[in-house]
Amino acid sequence: MTQRTQPPARYDDLRAVFINCTLKPSPEPSNTQGLMDRGIALMRAQGVTVDTVRFIDHDVATGVYPDMREHGWATDAWPEEIWPLVDAADILVVGGPIWLGDNSSITRKLIERLYSMSGLFNSKGQYVYYGKTGGAVITGNEDGVKHCSMSILYSLQHIGFTIPPAADSGWIGAIGPGPSYLDPGSGGPESDFTNRNTTFMTWNLLHTARRLKDAGGLPAYGNLRGAWNDGERFGYDANPEYR
Repeated sequence: MTQRTQPPARYDDLRAVFINCTLKPSPEPSNTQGLMDRGIALMRAQGVTVDTVRFIDHDVATGVYPDMREHGWATDAWPEEIWPLVDAADILVVGGPIWLGDNSSITRKLIERLYSMSGLFNSKGQYVYYGKTGGAVITGNEDGVKHCSMSILYSLQHIGFTIPPAADSGWIGAIGPGPSYLDPGSGGPESDFTNRNTTFMTWNLLHTARRLKDAGGLPAYGNLRGAWNDGERFGYDANPEYR
């Protein structure tokens, strides 16, 4: 079996944003950030420009419109503080904790705000997230890593992100009260399983983003909302003859 000793491409023209959906405001330590930092360090070592956001630190309004100030909210940090980072990124990684076996309320709030922009279009006329790559990072002390990742990754692909193989990483402690990922003696940072999955996720995100960027994104055929509205059906026959 031939093994590469060097990456197959350069990644220093890529941008990534890691959004941490912990319930803890800064400067409280975040276990989710501790795990996300492993992937961030690996990307930065390849020259990737990485932005990090602790979502709860920003005064983002709740809702599913691009600017909630137009819908009754006095303030909304999403349009100026968060969305420009997502819009510029080739890779988005959503991270968060498990609570009651599911994603945090902050994670769901982020997904809703991402959804609020899904009606926008890119320069080709495709939905705005086409050509971007998505992943998920989960931490907790109870069951739910795969469930939480599944929910995030489904949401991202539904609004247009490309999801690579093995696009999630997680760490879970013993069921019930116990040490969290960054706590002394937790075994989290030393977990070979978690470290392997984090490494594979990070490289698969980089490889997928590289291919998409080199290809100019996804081909703009069969997925153009404007053309569909104008009557183009891209070969689809709405009234096939069944024999």
